[in-house]
Amino acid sequence: MHLLLFSLLALTSFLAPAPDSDSTKMSAIRVTAFGGPETLKLEEIARPVPRDGEALIRVHAAGVNPVDWKIREGKLKGMTPEPPFIPGYDIAGIVDALGPSEGEPKFKLGDDVYAYLSLTSGGGYAEYACVPVKNLAKKPRKADWVEAAATPLAGLTAWQALFDQANLKAGQTVLIHGAAGGVGHFAVQFAKAKGAKVFATASPANHDFLKGLGAEVLIDYNTQKFEDVVKEKTGGAGVDVVLDTIGGDTQSRSIGIIKKGGTLVSIVQPPDLAKCKAAGITGKVFLVQPSGKQLSEIAALIDEGKVTSHVSETLPLADAAKAQEISKAGKTRGKIVLKVK
Repeated sequence: MHLLLFSLLALTSFLAPAPDSDSTKMSAIRVTAFGGPETLKLEEIARPVPRDGEALIRVHAAGVNPVDWKIREGKLKGMTPEPPFIPGYDIAGIVDALGPSEGEPKFKLGDDVYAYLSLTSGGGYAEYACVPVKNLAKKPRKADWVEAAATPLAGLTAWQALFDQANLKAGQTVLIHGAAGGVGHFAVQFAKAKGAKVFATASPANHDFLKGLGAEVLIDYNTQKFEDVVKEKTGGAGVDVVLDTIGGDTQSRSIGIIKKGGTLVSIVQPPDLAKCKAAGITGKVFLVQPSGKQLSEIAALIDEGKVTSHVSETLPLADAAKAQEISKAGKTRGKIVLKVK
């Protein structure tokens, strides 16, 4: 009897939480000052509490994007919080709590979800994050946590660029610059799924990768002028849409190979509107917006096997600085993801 009691007490002690555990705290990476990678610090801070219309997500993985290090360096001051703040704008995880709200909740505790956190809020590089429920979507069933976390920001950027901004339709042609990157590799797949013909610029090392995603005409930006290839392949007609992820000279040279009535949409800098008008095309620049509805549409394409998120590297949360430096080098195929839990 005494032996049984001792065993039960020992088991209870083993299962009990550690005395110093605190359910109100979490680990998070914070930008402590605008600057280099050394400003990213892993800290123990208060866990956020969901407000009305929000959900608290226990984060399993967080995506890393080029905008992350740009924000850290202060290149988007005025659009983002002042330090200290938690960066990260892609998450995949589980609904842990729901804030007070009226009506029937769209999600319930334990749901597997993913989301894009707006640049004005961030919060993804952490064990927990609060997200407006309207920005959440059910995680694609065919994607694991890492693949799901790689999708929201880049996927929504590509989706909104092609369909909201450029109104790409089946049977049209689109040229995607930087096609092997995070936004680019989603854009190739979305355009293909829509029934458009895809031209893509990339280094030769990424040509087979992009062909596998649906690109039909591959252009080596190191040795070929994309203008010449487009004119040759279209009989001089040009393309209906150009998605610019590069800017600078690449953007300005793109104006001349777009059909009259076509669209140049950029995610990096405003096009020269005077030159666009003279060429008879529309020039646009835009900033991606959160959308749970569009993420649900993207999740459906993933579950149908029409779209995949390519992850080139996975690192632990503590290596966020290393992940951002890899991203900054600009050679990433697809996405980089931080594993949180």
